[in-house]
Amino acid sequence: MEGISLILAIVVVTALAFDFTNGFHDTANAMATTISTGALRPKVAVAMSAILNLVGAFLSVEVANTISKGLVDESGIRPEVIFAALVGAILWNLLTWLVGLPSSSSHALMGGLIGATVASAGVGAVHGDALVTKVLIPAIAAPLVAGIAAMLATRLTYRLGRKADGKAAAKGYRAGQIASAGLVSLAHGTNDAQKTMGIITLALVAGGSLAPDSDPPMWVILSAGLAIALGTYLGGWRIIRTMGKGLTDLQPQQGFAAQTSAATVILASSHLGFSLSTTHSVSGAVMGAGLGRKGGVVRWSTATRMFVAWGLTLPAAALVGAVAEWVTGFGSWGTALVAVFLVASSAAIWKLSRREVVDHTNVNDTAEEPADVVTTAMAAVATPPPGGAEGLTATIPAQAAPADQAPSQAAV
Repeated sequence: MEGISLILAIVVVTALAFDFTNGFHDTANAMATTISTGALRPKVAVAMSAILNLVGAFLSVEVANTISKGLVDESGIRPEVIFAALVGAILWNLLTWLVGLPSSSSHALMGGLIGATVASAGVGAVHGDALVTKVLIPAIAAPLVAGIAAMLATRLTYRLGRKADGKAAAKGYRAGQIASAGLVSLAHGTNDAQKTMGIITLALVAGGSLAPDSDPPMWVILSAGLAIALGTYLGGWRIIRTMGKGLTDLQPQQGFAAQTSAATVILASSHLGFSLSTTHSVSGAVMGAGLGRKGGVVRWSTATRMFVAWGLTLPAAALVGAVAEWVTGFGSWGTALVAVFLVASSAAIWKLSRREVVDHTNVNDTAEEPADVVTTAMAAVATPPPGGAEGLTATIPAQAAPADQAPSQAAV
């Protein structure tokens, strides 16, 4: 860490703060389905996810290199640009966490970086080919691929297990869910923790503390892994509730299919160096698993709000990043003003969140949202699943049962 200036130190600390918000914002990606089906207790689930996120951070640096070397021109970047980008990403993470919407921390980071870079060095400093091939195309493809894979896997799972004993099968699938949730957590560490490594490495190159095209130093890998693990352990309970209960009602078979499909997509993208959104992948897999079960439905009103948030993530974070970069351009007092604004805004969002606390004690409460017209119609005409009355009980009452008798909890 030799030769790090004050502004560079501020950037590193802010990047680790973003990594922390990434951890609790994206805990739902690995553990929402495991928690909602009762395969693991909430606190045990987030502790397991935190450990595996830390391990995953050490497995690869391909995604970190995409962020630090591929997305923007290093020569046109100052540490203040990185700081402005992080401000946009952190505020978007906190706002979407407040309303419980699973949005992409990855796209928030890249949006902030693109906006701040354009404000500082112009559009030419952004590598458009890398943006399209390694960010935008995966953003669209990932949820579709994961969703289709999860839907097919769910149908295959129910077909193969239609003659199995119900209780024994449910127990086996819960064990499978724990294993697949661990795989998603590991995959999350290999993908999302690296984004912070990449942004810190880019800042170190911009500040002259690292040579261009350098890989992340070990202290960067370790600190980024620890920050995302700590955030994961605290648990983003609001988003866990939306992902586990707000999109669809999952049984253990569906949870296993969703997590396995999402983990496969995420690990493949990490190997290829794609800066994939784990949120998009897991959300797509959850919706696919919901549609893969006979009688299963997706709450499209919740999904629509989530899609809108996905579409706004890049431009909203880019706008905040660009404005923050413009303010930092006034000198040290501008940078201090942006820092004060970030802290004050974060504190205000946290205070608002205390009006309705969501934690491990109530995360499995059914979302207080009436079924939309599409959901109600699909449930009414759905073909009952194999298994007679027991299978019917597992699916149809999802819309009518009281919150404390939700089917996915009753199965526990």
